[in-house]
Amino acid sequence: MDQYKISSSNQSHKKNPLRIKEKELGELPSMEELLLQNLVTGDAEAQIRAATQLGNLSSKQRHSLAERGVMLPLISMLHSQDFEAIEAALLALLSLAFGSERNKRWILKSGALPAVLSLLECGSKALMELTITALMILSSCKANKLSIASSGAIEQIIEILNRDYANANGMNTNKDTITISMQARLDAVATLHNLSTCHHIMPSLVSSGVVFSLLQIIRSCEKPSQLVEKAIALLDDVVSSSKIPLKDTAGTCGAIGALVETLEEGSMESKEHAVRILLFICQSCRENYRGLILREGVMPGLLQLKVDGTWRAKTMAEELLLLLRDCSSYGPSNQQSRNEVIEQIMQEIDAEGEEVAGSTALRLLAKLSIMQ
Repeated sequence: MDQYKISSSNQSHKKNPLRIKEKELGELPSMEELLLQNLVTGDAEAQIRAATQLGNLSSKQRHSLAERGVMLPLISMLHSQDFEAIEAALLALLSLAFGSERNKRWILKSGALPAVLSLLECGSKALMELTITALMILSSCKANKLSIASSGAIEQIIEILNRDYANANGMNTNKDTITISMQARLDAVATLHNLSTCHHIMPSLVSSGVVFSLLQIIRSCEKPSQLVEKAIALLDDVVSSSKIPLKDTAGTCGAIGALVETLEEGSMESKEHAVRILLFICQSCRENYRGLILREGVMPGLLQLKVDGTWRAKTMAEELLLLLRDCSSYGPSNQQSRNEVIEQIMQEIDAEGEEVAGSTALRLLAKLSIMQ
């Protein structure tokens, strides 16, 4: 990577202008004193060494250093052109943030966010992935969510996911574009999920195109997988937040097919989210989406979920089955008859239990098609 240079012993570096009061240094244990002195006044190698050693301190020692403003020299290192310095500083900040809501707040209040976000476009896969992890941890703090969302982080993360999808599917003509690891993708989706828990942020997620990005993941990834689980769980939350993302989901090419595929091949958790989203879509406009859902072959997966799904999944599967029936020829006087037919089908499915397969499934599908 051209723009980042590996540090060397003979490289000149400017002294950090930050100073620590002698009284404060005197109050620190020797190990903390040495690390803080090296971070504030040391050369590049001393700073890197001190930042690296910070991760070996106890939580009490890290808290003590945080109270004395150790974030400032670490954030200063993020602006370096030295790959090792940036990596060491990021890891040290992660070490300070881990398990401490107060430190997560202090890191952002100390001005780390602009420097962190700039690293998402640094051209280094290792730094980009480490930065995504940092955003995931920092966004888990309630006090940080609005600041991160308003900083442009959402748009940058979604762009990274979109580029990654394009790379994986041979759609990107730029050979220099970085493809991130599976863990980085998980961290990216987790960051978006952390931010989505603040209802004020949900409109920003929707307007930034999160629905399309999540559907690309669900459609293209092998099932079952942890990434699909995370993506469809977030999509479920987004779709249930308002009519706009629900309409976006229903209107995206291939979306219903991807949800049906997840209903058949996903984990049990993914299946539950898939049937819920399909139910929302069908409820939003039955006339428009009933036929589309049926044409994607939803019935086998839906019937199987009615057999071995969770109680919640079974309930939603049954409700969706009712919506998918063509009851246009049934007036109010025939409502009881219709319900009796549906109940009979459900009882047959329940009676078969885990043995539903082959001729039984075909018979049930045939019975369902009679009223279509």
